[in-house]
Amino acid sequence: MRVAMIGSGYVGLVSGACFADFGHEVTCVDKDERKIDALNRGEIPIYEPGLDVLVNGNRFAGRLSFTTDLSKAVAGADAVFIAVGTPTRRGDGHADLSFVYAAAEEIAAAITGYTVIVTKSTVPVGTADEVEAIVKRVAPDADFSVASNPEFLREGAAIDDFKRPDRVVVGAEDERARDVMRALYRPLNLNETPLLFTNRRTAELTKYAANAFLATKITFINEMADICEKTGANVQDVARGIGLDRRIGSKFLHAGPGYGGSCFPKDTLALVRTAQQFQSPTRIVEAVVEVNAARKKRMVDKIEEACGGSVKGKTVAILGLTFKPETDDMRDAPSLDIVPGLIDRGATVKAHDPQGMKEASHVLPQSVVYCDSAYQAAGRTDAVVIVTEWNEYRALDLVRLAGEMNEPVLIDLRNIYSMDEVKAAGFTYMSVGR
Repeated sequence: MRVAMIGSGYVGLVSGACFADFGHEVTCVDKDERKIDALNRGEIPIYEPGLDVLVNGNRFAGRLSFTTDLSKAVAGADAVFIAVGTPTRRGDGHADLSFVYAAAEEIAAAITGYTVIVTKSTVPVGTADEVEAIVKRVAPDADFSVASNPEFLREGAAIDDFKRPDRVVVGAEDERARDVMRALYRPLNLNETPLLFTNRRTAELTKYAANAFLATKITFINEMADICEKTGANVQDVARGIGLDRRIGSKFLHAGPGYGGSCFPKDTLALVRTAQQFQSPTRIVEAVVEVNAARKKRMVDKIEEACGGSVKGKTVAILGLTFKPETDDMRDAPSLDIVPGLIDRGATVKAHDPQGMKEASHVLPQSVVYCDSAYQAAGRTDAVVIVTEWNEYRALDLVRLAGEMNEPVLIDLRNIYSMDEVKAAGFTYMSVGR
Protein backbone atom coordinates (compact mmCIF):
# COMPACT_ATOMS: atom_id res chain seq x y z
CA MET A 1 0.00 0.00 0.00
CA ARG A 2 1.06 3.60 -0.59
CA VAL A 3 0.57 5.78 2.48
CA ALA A 4 0.92 9.53 3.05
CA MET A 5 1.22 10.67 6.66
CA ILE A 6 0.38 14.36 7.05
CA GLY A 7 2.17 15.57 10.15
CA SER A 8 5.53 14.21 11.30
CA GLY A 9 5.17 14.84 15.01
CA TYR A 10 4.94 12.15 17.65
CA VAL A 11 1.91 10.28 16.30
CA GLY A 12 2.71 10.78 12.62
CA LEU A 13 6.35 9.76 12.86
CA VAL A 14 5.75 6.67 14.98
CA SER A 15 2.77 5.57 12.87
CA GLY A 16 4.56 6.23 9.60
CA ALA A 17 7.67 4.32 10.67
CA CYS A 18 5.60 1.37 11.89
CA PHE A 19 3.50 1.21 8.71
CA ALA A 20 6.75 1.24 6.72
CA ASP A 21 8.03 -1.60 8.89
CA PHE A 22 4.87 -3.52 7.95
CA GLY A 23 6.09 -3.27 4.33
CA HIS A 24 4.04 -0.32 3.10
CA GLU A 25 5.52 2.59 1.16
CA VAL A 26 5.16 5.62 3.44
CA THR A 27 5.83 9.31 2.90
CA CYS A 28 5.73 11.54 5.97
CA VAL A 29 4.89 15.19 5.32
CA ASP A 30 5.51 18.24 7.46
CA LYS A 31 5.58 21.98 6.84
CA ASP A 32 8.63 22.39 9.10
CA GLU A 33 11.55 22.28 6.66
CA ARG A 34 14.11 21.96 9.45
CA LYS A 35 12.34 18.90 10.84
CA ILE A 36 12.16 17.26 7.40
CA ASP A 37 15.81 18.05 6.67
CA ALA A 38 16.81 16.55 10.01
CA LEU A 39 14.77 13.39 9.38
CA ASN A 40 16.34 13.01 5.96
CA ARG A 41 19.73 13.15 7.71
CA GLY A 42 18.61 10.43 10.09
CA GLU A 43 18.10 12.75 13.07
CA ILE A 44 15.01 12.06 15.18
CA PRO A 45 13.36 15.21 16.62
CA ILE A 46 11.74 13.45 19.60
CA TYR A 47 12.94 10.90 22.14
CA GLU A 48 11.14 7.58 21.90
CA PRO A 49 12.98 4.31 22.64
CA GLY A 50 13.80 2.42 19.44
CA LEU A 51 12.39 5.03 17.08
CA ASP A 52 15.76 6.03 15.63
CA VAL A 53 16.52 2.45 14.59
CA LEU A 54 13.03 1.93 13.16
CA VAL A 55 13.02 5.18 11.18
CA ASN A 56 16.48 4.86 9.73
CA GLY A 57 16.16 1.15 8.98
CA ASN A 58 13.07 1.76 6.86
CA ARG A 59 14.53 4.92 5.36
CA PHE A 60 17.55 2.98 4.12
CA ALA A 61 15.26 0.22 2.84
CA GLY A 62 13.40 2.78 0.71
CA ARG A 63 10.03 2.31 2.38
CA LEU A 64 10.02 5.55 4.38
CA SER A 65 10.67 9.06 3.08
CA PHE A 66 10.13 12.62 4.27
CA THR A 67 9.04 15.71 2.38
CA THR A 68 7.43 19.13 2.67
CA ASP A 69 5.61 18.54 -0.65
CA LEU A 70 2.12 17.39 0.37
CA SER A 71 0.78 17.20 -3.19
CA LYS A 72 3.50 14.83 -4.32
CA ALA A 73 3.02 12.57 -1.29
CA VAL A 74 -0.77 12.44 -1.61
CA ALA A 75 -1.00 11.86 -5.37
CA GLY A 76 -1.48 8.14 -5.95
CA ALA A 77 -1.68 7.25 -2.25
CA ASP A 78 -4.11 4.53 -1.19
CA ALA A 79 -4.51 6.09 2.26
CA VAL A 80 -3.74 9.57 3.56
CA PHE A 81 -3.53 9.95 7.31
CA ILE A 82 -4.09 13.28 9.04
CA ALA A 83 -1.81 13.25 12.09
CA VAL A 84 -1.51 16.94 12.92
CA GLY A 85 -1.84 18.55 16.32
CA THR A 86 -5.19 19.23 17.98
CA PRO A 87 -4.16 21.38 20.96
CA THR A 88 -6.60 22.93 23.40
CA ARG A 89 -8.09 26.04 21.85
CA ARG A 90 -7.38 29.19 23.80
CA GLY A 91 -10.32 30.63 25.65
CA ASP A 92 -12.89 27.83 25.56
CA GLY A 93 -11.12 24.49 26.07
CA HIS A 94 -12.34 22.92 22.81
CA ALA A 95 -9.88 21.05 20.58
CA ASP A 96 -8.34 23.36 17.98
CA LEU A 97 -9.12 21.69 14.65
CA SER A 98 -7.65 24.36 12.40
CA PHE A 99 -4.66 22.19 11.44
CA VAL A 100 -6.94 19.23 10.65
CA TYR A 101 -9.20 21.29 8.42
CA ALA A 102 -6.28 23.00 6.66
CA ALA A 103 -4.77 19.57 5.94
CA ALA A 104 -8.11 18.35 4.58
CA GLU A 105 -8.25 21.24 2.10
CA GLU A 106 -4.72 20.55 0.84
CA ILE A 107 -5.36 16.82 0.59
CA ALA A 108 -8.56 17.41 -1.40
CA ALA A 109 -6.67 19.35 -4.03
CA ALA A 110 -4.04 16.62 -4.42
CA ILE A 111 -5.76 13.21 -4.35
CA THR A 112 -5.84 11.14 -7.53
CA GLY A 113 -7.93 8.01 -7.85
CA TYR A 114 -9.76 6.36 -4.96
CA THR A 115 -8.24 7.47 -1.65
CA VAL A 116 -9.13 6.84 1.97
CA ILE A 117 -8.54 9.95 4.09
CA VAL A 118 -8.01 8.87 7.69
CA THR A 119 -8.11 11.08 10.79
CA LYS A 120 -5.38 9.77 13.09
CA SER A 121 -5.34 12.91 15.20
CA THR A 122 -7.48 12.90 18.33
CA VAL A 123 -10.59 14.80 17.28
CA PRO A 124 -14.07 15.47 18.69
CA VAL A 125 -17.18 13.67 17.51
CA GLY A 126 -18.24 14.83 14.05
CA THR A 127 -14.79 15.89 12.81
CA ALA A 128 -14.66 13.21 10.10
CA ASP A 129 -18.02 14.46 8.82
CA GLU A 130 -16.57 17.95 8.53
CA VAL A 131 -13.44 16.64 6.79
CA GLU A 132 -15.69 14.87 4.27
CA ALA A 133 -17.64 18.08 3.65
CA ILE A 134 -14.41 20.05 3.12
CA VAL A 135 -13.09 17.55 0.56
CA LYS A 136 -16.39 17.52 -1.32
CA ARG A 137 -16.40 21.32 -1.41
CA VAL A 138 -12.81 21.61 -2.64
CA ALA A 139 -12.89 18.63 -5.02
CA PRO A 140 -16.51 17.76 -5.92
CA ASP A 141 -15.47 15.00 -8.32
CA ALA A 142 -12.95 13.30 -6.03
CA ASP A 143 -13.32 9.56 -5.41
CA PHE A 144 -12.66 9.14 -1.69
CA SER A 145 -13.83 7.93 1.71
CA VAL A 146 -13.13 9.38 5.14
CA ALA A 147 -12.33 7.09 8.06
CA SER A 148 -11.41 7.56 11.72
CA ASN A 149 -8.53 5.54 13.16
CA PRO A 150 -7.62 6.89 16.61
CA GLU A 151 -4.22 6.15 18.07
CA PHE A 152 -3.67 4.52 21.46
CA LEU A 153 0.08 5.03 21.82
CA ARG A 154 1.81 5.41 25.17
CA GLU A 155 4.86 7.64 25.07
CA GLY A 156 7.86 5.51 25.95
CA ALA A 157 6.21 2.36 24.57
CA ALA A 158 4.70 3.64 21.33
CA ILE A 159 6.34 1.22 18.90
CA ASP A 160 5.24 -1.83 20.85
CA ASP A 161 1.76 -0.34 21.22
CA PHE A 162 1.49 0.12 17.44
CA LYS A 163 2.85 -3.31 16.52
CA ARG A 164 1.22 -5.29 19.33
CA PRO A 165 -1.92 -3.32 20.19
CA ASP A 166 -4.80 -4.46 22.37
CA ARG A 167 -7.10 -3.47 19.49
CA VAL A 168 -7.31 -1.32 16.37
CA VAL A 169 -10.41 0.87 16.15
CA VAL A 170 -11.59 2.00 12.71
CA GLY A 171 -14.61 4.14 12.05
CA ALA A 172 -15.75 3.80 8.43
CA GLU A 173 -19.05 4.19 6.61
CA ASP A 174 -18.41 2.06 3.51
CA GLU A 175 -16.88 -1.30 2.64
CA ARG A 176 -14.24 0.09 0.28
CA ALA A 177 -12.72 2.08 3.13
CA ARG A 178 -12.86 -0.94 5.44
CA ASP A 179 -11.01 -3.05 2.84
CA VAL A 180 -8.18 -0.50 2.61
CA MET A 181 -7.87 -0.35 6.40
CA ARG A 182 -7.86 -4.16 6.62
CA ALA A 183 -5.01 -4.26 4.11
CA LEU A 184 -3.01 -1.64 6.02
CA TYR A 185 -3.27 -3.58 9.27
CA ARG A 186 -3.06 -7.08 7.79
CA PRO A 187 0.34 -7.80 9.44
CA LEU A 188 -1.40 -7.65 12.82
CA ASN A 189 -3.45 -10.71 11.84
CA LEU A 190 -0.47 -12.81 12.93
CA ASN A 191 -1.01 -11.54 16.47
CA GLU A 192 -4.78 -12.01 16.16
CA THR A 193 -5.24 -8.35 17.04
CA PRO A 194 -8.95 -7.40 17.22
CA LEU A 195 -9.84 -5.00 14.40
CA LEU A 196 -12.96 -3.21 15.60
CA PHE A 197 -15.04 -1.53 12.91
CA THR A 198 -17.57 1.10 13.98
CA ASN A 199 -19.10 4.17 12.47
CA ARG A 200 -16.89 7.27 12.44
CA ARG A 201 -18.50 9.07 15.35
CA THR A 202 -18.19 6.01 17.57
CA ALA A 203 -14.48 5.70 16.78
CA GLU A 204 -13.90 9.37 17.56
CA LEU A 205 -15.68 9.12 20.91
CA THR A 206 -13.93 5.83 21.78
CA LYS A 207 -10.58 7.61 21.91
CA TYR A 208 -11.85 10.30 24.27
CA ALA A 209 -13.71 7.77 26.41
CA ALA A 210 -10.58 5.62 26.82
CA ASN A 211 -8.38 8.52 27.90
CA ALA A 212 -11.04 9.95 30.21
CA PHE A 213 -11.49 6.58 31.91
CA LEU A 214 -7.75 6.16 32.48
CA ALA A 215 -7.47 9.73 33.76
CA THR A 216 -10.35 8.98 36.12
CA LYS A 217 -8.52 5.94 37.54
CA ILE A 218 -5.43 8.06 38.21
CA THR A 219 -7.46 10.82 39.85
CA PHE A 220 -9.43 8.31 41.93
CA ILE A 221 -6.33 6.68 43.42
CA ASN A 222 -4.83 10.12 44.09
CA GLU A 223 -7.90 11.02 46.14
CA MET A 224 -7.64 7.69 47.96
CA ALA A 225 -4.01 8.63 48.70
CA ASP A 226 -5.19 11.82 50.39
CA ILE A 227 -7.57 9.80 52.56
CA CYS A 228 -4.74 7.37 53.37
CA GLU A 229 -2.56 10.21 54.60
CA LYS A 230 -5.33 11.39 56.92
CA THR A 231 -6.23 7.95 58.27
CA GLY A 232 -2.89 6.13 58.42
CA ALA A 233 -3.70 3.69 55.62
CA ASN A 234 -1.26 2.78 52.82
CA VAL A 235 -2.38 3.69 49.29
CA GLN A 236 -0.11 1.12 47.65
CA ASP A 237 -1.81 -1.66 49.57
CA VAL A 238 -5.21 -0.15 48.79
CA ALA A 239 -4.29 -0.14 45.08
CA ARG A 240 -3.21 -3.78 45.25
CA GLY A 241 -6.34 -4.71 47.14
CA ILE A 242 -8.67 -3.24 44.54
CA GLY A 243 -6.45 -3.88 41.51
CA LEU A 244 -6.51 -7.64 42.03
CA ASP A 245 -10.22 -7.46 41.31
CA ARG A 246 -10.31 -8.27 37.59
CA ARG A 247 -13.25 -5.92 37.12
CA ILE A 248 -10.99 -3.04 38.20
CA GLY A 249 -7.45 -4.08 37.20
CA SER A 250 -4.13 -2.83 38.52
CA LYS A 251 -3.17 -0.45 35.71
CA PHE A 252 -3.24 3.31 36.34
CA LEU A 253 -3.63 2.91 40.10
CA HIS A 254 -0.33 4.53 41.07
CA ALA A 255 -0.72 7.57 43.30
CA GLY A 256 1.39 10.59 42.40
CA PRO A 257 1.40 14.29 41.61
CA GLY A 258 -1.31 14.13 38.95
CA TYR A 259 -1.44 13.20 35.28
CA GLY A 260 0.12 15.24 32.49
CA GLY A 261 1.33 14.69 28.95
CA SER A 262 0.09 15.35 25.46
CA CYS A 263 -3.21 13.45 25.74
CA PHE A 264 -4.99 13.25 29.08
CA PRO A 265 -5.16 16.97 29.96
CA LYS A 266 -6.36 18.19 26.57
CA ASP A 267 -8.55 15.17 25.81
CA THR A 268 -10.45 15.21 29.10
CA LEU A 269 -11.08 18.93 28.69
CA ALA A 270 -12.15 18.48 25.05
CA LEU A 271 -14.57 15.70 26.08
CA VAL A 272 -16.07 17.98 28.73
CA ARG A 273 -16.59 20.72 26.14
CA THR A 274 -18.05 18.29 23.58
CA ALA A 275 -20.47 16.91 26.17
CA GLN A 276 -21.56 20.42 27.07
CA GLN A 277 -22.00 21.28 23.40
CA PHE A 278 -24.36 18.32 22.96
CA GLN A 279 -26.11 19.17 26.25
CA SER A 280 -24.99 15.91 27.89
CA PRO A 281 -22.58 17.10 30.60
CA THR A 282 -20.08 14.61 32.06
CA ARG A 283 -19.95 15.47 35.75
CA ILE A 284 -17.36 12.76 36.50
CA VAL A 285 -14.92 13.94 33.84
CA GLU A 286 -15.46 17.57 34.85
CA ALA A 287 -14.44 16.64 38.41
CA VAL A 288 -11.39 14.74 37.14
CA VAL A 289 -10.15 17.82 35.23
CA GLU A 290 -10.67 20.08 38.24
CA VAL A 291 -9.15 17.73 40.81
CA ASN A 292 -6.07 16.98 38.70
CA ALA A 293 -5.29 20.64 38.03
CA ALA A 294 -5.53 21.42 41.75
CA ARG A 295 -3.44 18.40 42.73
CA LYS A 296 -0.36 19.44 40.76
CA LYS A 297 -0.38 22.85 42.41
CA ARG A 298 -0.94 21.31 45.85
CA MET A 299 2.31 19.36 45.57
CA VAL A 300 4.14 22.61 46.37
CA ASP A 301 2.34 22.69 49.74
CA LYS A 302 3.45 19.10 50.35
CA ILE A 303 7.08 20.00 49.65
CA GLU A 304 6.88 23.01 51.96
CA GLU A 305 5.44 20.84 54.71
CA ALA A 306 8.39 18.44 54.39
CA CYS A 307 10.75 21.41 54.57
CA GLY A 308 9.38 22.60 57.90
CA GLY A 309 6.62 24.83 56.56
CA SER A 310 8.55 27.06 54.15
CA VAL A 311 11.00 26.82 51.25
CA LYS A 312 11.96 30.49 51.35
CA GLY A 313 15.73 30.81 51.12
CA LYS A 314 16.14 27.06 50.64
CA THR A 315 17.52 25.08 47.71
CA VAL A 316 15.42 22.23 46.34
CA ALA A 317 16.51 19.56 43.86
CA ILE A 318 13.93 18.27 41.38
CA LEU A 319 14.59 14.82 39.93
CA GLY A 320 12.54 14.27 36.80
CA LEU A 321 10.92 17.00 34.73
CA THR A 322 9.04 15.19 31.96
CA PHE A 323 5.46 14.05 32.58
CA LYS A 324 6.56 10.39 32.56
CA PRO A 325 9.76 8.33 32.03
CA GLU A 326 11.16 7.36 28.62
CA THR A 327 10.13 10.58 26.88
CA ASP A 328 11.34 14.16 26.57
CA ASP A 329 7.74 15.44 26.51
CA MET A 330 7.11 18.34 28.91
CA ARG A 331 3.49 18.98 27.95
CA ASP A 332 1.36 19.50 31.09
CA ALA A 333 4.03 17.82 33.22
CA PRO A 334 3.53 18.25 36.99
CA SER A 335 6.95 19.93 37.11
CA LEU A 336 5.45 22.87 35.20
CA ASP A 337 3.39 23.66 38.30
CA ILE A 338 5.82 22.47 40.96
CA VAL A 339 9.00 24.26 39.85
CA PRO A 340 7.50 27.75 39.32
CA GLY A 341 5.50 27.29 42.53
CA LEU A 342 8.67 26.66 44.53
CA ILE A 343 10.46 29.61 42.94
CA ASP A 344 7.48 31.89 43.64
CA ARG A 345 7.75 30.92 47.31
CA GLY A 346 11.40 31.87 47.48
CA ALA A 347 13.24 28.62 46.73
CA THR A 348 16.25 28.08 44.51
CA VAL A 349 15.64 25.11 42.21
CA LYS A 350 18.22 22.70 40.80
CA ALA A 351 17.03 20.00 38.41
CA HIS A 352 18.00 16.85 36.56
CA ASP A 353 16.19 14.76 33.95
CA PRO A 354 17.76 12.08 31.72
CA GLN A 355 16.05 13.35 28.54
CA GLY A 356 13.90 16.39 29.28
CA MET A 357 16.25 19.20 30.28
CA LYS A 358 16.52 20.73 26.82
CA GLU A 359 12.74 20.91 26.45
CA ALA A 360 12.36 22.02 30.06
CA SER A 361 14.70 24.96 29.54
CA HIS A 362 12.19 26.41 27.06
CA VAL A 363 9.20 26.28 29.42
CA LEU A 364 10.54 26.59 32.99
CA PRO A 365 11.82 29.79 34.68
CA GLN A 366 15.31 30.81 33.60
CA SER A 367 16.59 30.66 37.18
CA VAL A 368 16.46 26.84 37.24
CA VAL A 369 19.95 25.32 37.48
CA TYR A 370 20.27 22.17 35.36
CA CYS A 371 22.64 19.44 36.52
CA ASP A 372 24.38 16.46 34.92
CA SER A 373 23.28 13.90 37.49
CA ALA A 374 20.97 13.34 40.41
CA TYR A 375 23.89 13.60 42.81
CA GLN A 376 25.03 16.92 41.36
CA ALA A 377 21.48 18.22 41.63
CA ALA A 378 21.34 17.15 45.28
CA GLY A 379 24.56 18.96 46.16
CA ARG A 380 24.07 21.51 48.96
CA THR A 381 20.28 21.29 48.83
CA ASP A 382 17.74 21.30 51.64
CA ALA A 383 15.40 18.80 49.95
CA VAL A 384 15.27 16.40 47.00
CA VAL A 385 11.94 15.84 45.23
CA ILE A 386 11.35 12.85 42.93
CA VAL A 387 8.78 14.04 40.38
CA THR A 388 9.26 11.56 37.50
CA GLU A 389 10.01 7.88 38.12
CA TRP A 390 12.93 7.38 35.72
CA ASN A 391 14.65 4.02 36.24
CA GLU A 392 17.94 5.66 37.20
CA TYR A 393 16.25 7.25 40.20
CA ARG A 394 15.00 3.89 41.48
CA ALA A 395 18.40 2.65 42.64
CA LEU A 396 20.18 5.76 43.90
CA ASP A 397 22.91 5.38 46.51
CA LEU A 398 20.80 6.96 49.23
CA VAL A 399 23.67 7.32 51.70
CA ARG A 400 25.70 9.16 49.06
CA LEU A 401 22.69 11.28 48.14
CA ALA A 402 22.14 12.29 51.76
CA GLY A 403 25.83 13.10 52.08
CA GLU A 404 25.60 15.61 49.23
CA MET A 405 22.82 17.57 50.93
CA ASN A 406 22.63 20.29 53.55
CA GLU A 407 19.54 18.62 55.01
CA PRO A 408 18.62 15.01 54.12
CA VAL A 409 14.97 15.53 53.22
CA LEU A 410 13.46 13.37 50.45
CA ILE A 411 9.99 13.96 49.03
CA ASP A 412 9.07 10.97 46.87
CA LEU A 413 6.04 11.92 44.78
CA ARG A 414 6.11 8.57 42.94
CA ASN A 415 6.51 6.17 45.91
CA ILE A 416 9.48 4.42 44.32
CA TYR A 417 11.27 3.78 47.62
CA SER A 418 10.28 1.88 50.73
CA MET A 419 10.02 4.00 53.83
CA ASP A 420 12.36 1.74 55.81
CA GLU A 421 15.29 1.92 53.36
CA VAL A 422 15.08 5.69 53.04
CA LYS A 423 14.90 6.28 56.77
CA ALA A 424 17.80 3.85 57.28
CA ALA A 425 19.90 6.15 55.05
CA GLY A 426 19.19 9.03 57.41
CA PHE A 427 16.48 10.84 55.45
CA THR A 428 13.43 12.67 56.62
CA TYR A 429 11.03 11.10 54.17
CA MET A 430 7.65 12.03 52.75
CA SER A 431 5.80 10.05 50.08
CA VAL A 432 2.23 9.99 48.71
CA GLY A 433 -0.57 8.21 50.54
CA ARG A 434 1.69 6.32 52.92
